[in-house]
Amino acid sequence: MSYTRRTWPMKPRILLVNPPIYDFSAYDFWLKPYGLLRVGGFLRGQAEFELFDYLDRADSRVPAGHYRSDPWGRGRFYSEAAAKPGLFADLPRHFRRFGLPRAVFRDYLLMSAPCDFVLIQSGMTYWYLGVREAIADIRSIWPKAKIVLGGVYATLCPAHARASGADLVIAGADLMPLWNFLEIAPDERALPLWDRYPSLAAGVLKLADGCPFRCTYCSVPQVYPKFHPRPLDRSLAELEFLLRLGVQQVAFYDDALLHQPEQLLKPFLCAALRRGWHVNFHTPNALNARFISRDLAEIMVTSGFKNIYLGFESSAYGWQKKTGGKVYSEELARAVDHLTRAGADRRLLHAYLIIGHPENDEQDVAASMEFANALGLLVKLSEFSPLPGTMDGERCRPWADLDEPLSHNKTAFTLKRLGQRQINYLKSRANELNRKLLAEFHHEPAARAPEAATEASMSDWP
Repeated sequence: MSYTRRTWPMKPRILLVNPPIYDFSAYDFWLKPYGLLRVGGFLRGQAEFELFDYLDRADSRVPAGHYRSDPWGRGRFYSEAAAKPGLFADLPRHFRRFGLPRAVFRDYLLMSAPCDFVLIQSGMTYWYLGVREAIADIRSIWPKAKIVLGGVYATLCPAHARASGADLVIAGADLMPLWNFLEIAPDERALPLWDRYPSLAAGVLKLADGCPFRCTYCSVPQVYPKFHPRPLDRSLAELEFLLRLGVQQVAFYDDALLHQPEQLLKPFLCAALRRGWHVNFHTPNALNARFISRDLAEIMVTSGFKNIYLGFESSAYGWQKKTGGKVYSEELARAVDHLTRAGADRRLLHAYLIIGHPENDEQDVAASMEFANALGLLVKLSEFSPLPGTMDGERCRPWADLDEPLSHNKTAFTLKRLGQRQINYLKSRANELNRKLLAEFHHEPAARAPEAATEASMSDWP
């Protein structure tokens, strides 16, 4: 593989930016710019890097306030009231800007020597207002800096992203245009730039890119067309690096973490156990309950899995089959049984259920919540986002202008589809079910602690 390469008289200076969020709500659910840090890591030693993460809650420039964190590293962002876009004018919700104040970034730019390049990561498509704000400030203060935009928004809405003011938009996972634009050859063995954070409590890992399933509501196949495992030694090196930096909370960003467990997750966890590494693992992206066998559940619990989120979406068989058949009710029940028998903390087992889906009536969210609750799972409602290019998203064009990314906003779309009364009922019922379940857990004996792993006890694991 060949790259356009330039001999720089001095190392180029590159600023990495994770922009603010404009939305009705946002929460630090182990939200890290992993892709941005990974791309920067490939250039480690070949450029001088700076990082400005608007969403770093540990940044000393965050205004004083009460931003409580839970024991697992999650918490509230600093936020300010923001002007509501006209598209949302009739919605009874407050619109806010989440992240460090705009003046902090502008002051940073004014007080720093201009960088040669600025790489910006984009998240949700409907968060693009934060991207445009960051680009506008860079353009006004560092007019000669070359700006590159990548990430989910850039991939799903490339035409819209090209109007953001960036010099280059990277749509998809092919980074060759970036290396040629920078005129630097990457070292893909280098580690992500986690060490650019002065303080880091939580980090992120991926064992593979993409997903072998094709759920009708999911955009992952557009970002990663194929499922592609990463080398085991690379993943272990990333985890070791995070541990050396003092990280205790690690979230998996995989879209199919449990796929091919004998080749991926089991060997990874077994190696971590043999090395004596102690860490709390979390799975904010839904796990596929179909793949949770008894032995996999045991090694997950033994190795430190804490907050486990299972993708369920609906207990209605017809809806399950129509949207991709990723997991069925009996498979969810079996997975919960394996996890609880392995000693998983039942207070940390959750089921995601979609609300606002185009097939909402057939989905029967209320009955699905009751089913998940009966299994002992806490219900987490996930509002549907009509993303362009997905089968279910495209069906929503009669109700949403998908060419305008703000129309993908999950809160706005769900509110318009279901109405305030129905949403209030579903959320209230979910909260009620969760409270009752937690009260039951409070009166139960503590879950058995997983036994310490030894070479002998791991003999049945790959």
